[in-house]
Amino acid sequence: MQKWLSVVGIGEDGLSGLSAIAYSLLEHAQVIVGGKRHLAMLPPDDSREKLIWTSPISHSIEEILRRRGQSVCVLASGDPMCFGIGVTLSRQIPISEMTIIPAPSSFSLACARLGWSLTEVETLSLNARPPALIQAAIYPGARLLILSEGKETPAIVAEILTKRGFSDSKITVLEHMGGYQERIIAGTAASWTTTEIADLNTIAVECIADAGVFPLPRLAGLPDDAYHHDGQLTKREVRAITLSALAPTPGQLLWDVGAGCGSIGIEWMRSHSRCRAIAIEQNSTRLQYIADNAAALGTPYLQIVAGKAPAALNDLPQPDAIFIGGGATTEGLFEVCWEALRPGGRFVANAVTIESEQKLLQWHNQVGGELIRVAVQRAAPIGGFLGWKPMVPVTQWVVRK
Repeated sequence: MQKWLSVVGIGEDGLSGLSAIAYSLLEHAQVIVGGKRHLAMLPPDDSREKLIWTSPISHSIEEILRRRGQSVCVLASGDPMCFGIGVTLSRQIPISEMTIIPAPSSFSLACARLGWSLTEVETLSLNARPPALIQAAIYPGARLLILSEGKETPAIVAEILTKRGFSDSKITVLEHMGGYQERIIAGTAASWTTTEIADLNTIAVECIADAGVFPLPRLAGLPDDAYHHDGQLTKREVRAITLSALAPTPGQLLWDVGAGCGSIGIEWMRSHSRCRAIAIEQNSTRLQYIADNAAALGTPYLQIVAGKAPAALNDLPQPDAIFIGGGATTEGLFEVCWEALRPGGRFVANAVTIESEQKLLQWHNQVGGELIRVAVQRAAPIGGFLGWKPMVPVTQWVVRK
C-alpha cells in the first residue's frame, strides 16, 4: 500500500514553521488529526474532516485505521518519535505506509536554551507516566530533561528531589518554547513555590546532592537498607552475583519467582529503562514491600503478580530470564518455569536449605549448567574487637536453555 498517513511535527510557531514538504503533506490531506491546540493553528475556513484526540487514545487510533487509504495527516508536537504519537502509531501501522516529518523536540529546544549537550542528559517523560520514574535517574551531577504532564509536574519533581536528599538541585521550567509566549522560570528544589505555570512545559534539572547523601548506583548490589523488607531479601553480595548470572539485557523480560521484597526484579529494571520484570509473590505484606520499593527506586512499571507459583505463572508473557529465590521445593515449579523459558534464556535459582540444594542438583544432572557456592562473611563486633560473622551460604544454579 502507498503511504497514506503523514505525521507532521509542529512547533509553537505554527504553520509558518513547517518545512515545504511538511506543509505540502498537510495541504493535500483529506483528514487532519490533532489536539485542539494543533487544529486551532489551521485557517478558520478549513473545511476538511478533522479528528480531535480522545481518551483513551486507542479510540482515535481506530478512527485513523478506519480511514486507511485516504490521505490522513496527524499534527504532533515537536518530534513525533520522541515520546510522541509517532511511536504509538508505528506499533500498529507499517512505516512503509507512513511519512514522518519531525520538528525540533522539546529536548532539543531546551538544550539550545540552556547550552546543554543532548547526548549527555537523561531524558524522560512524565506525561501519563508515574513521577517515580525519575528516581532511577537521580545522581550527583545528572542533568535531566523531563516532559511535564501539566503545570503541577514541576512541584512534584521538586518534592521528589528534596525528599531524596537533592534539595539544592537547580530546576528550570521552560514554557511554550519557540512561540511568542515563551518563558523560562528558574529555582531550586527546596525553594520551589511557583504555581503559575503553563500546562505545556519542559523541566530541566541539575541534580545536586545534599551533604552526606550517598547516591544509589544503577549497577547490581544496592545497599540492603535501600529496601523495606521483613528479612526475605537477597543480600547485597549474593544479589550482585545473581544479577550478573541473570545478565539483564535491554528489552528483555525477567520472572522473579518468590520475589520477597522485589530486589532482584527492581535491580534488573534499574540496569536499563527498557528492561521489564514480573515479581510473583504470595505474601500480602511482601507484595506491599515490592510496590513501595519499586516506586522508591525508580521502577514503578515492575509488574506485580499476587499468588503462589507455579499456578500464578499461567498466562504470563514468555520470559527471557527466570530467577527462583524461594520455594524451590514446590512441586512442579521448576518444570513449569523451564517449559516457559524462551530458548536461549537464562535460569538462575538460589538455595539455602539441603532440600532446595537437592532440587538444584537434580536439575543440574538433568539439563546441565553450573553449580556454585557463595559464602560471605561480614566483619562484626565481638566484644571490643572485630570478628568475621558468616552469612548463610547460598548454592546457586545457573543454566542457559
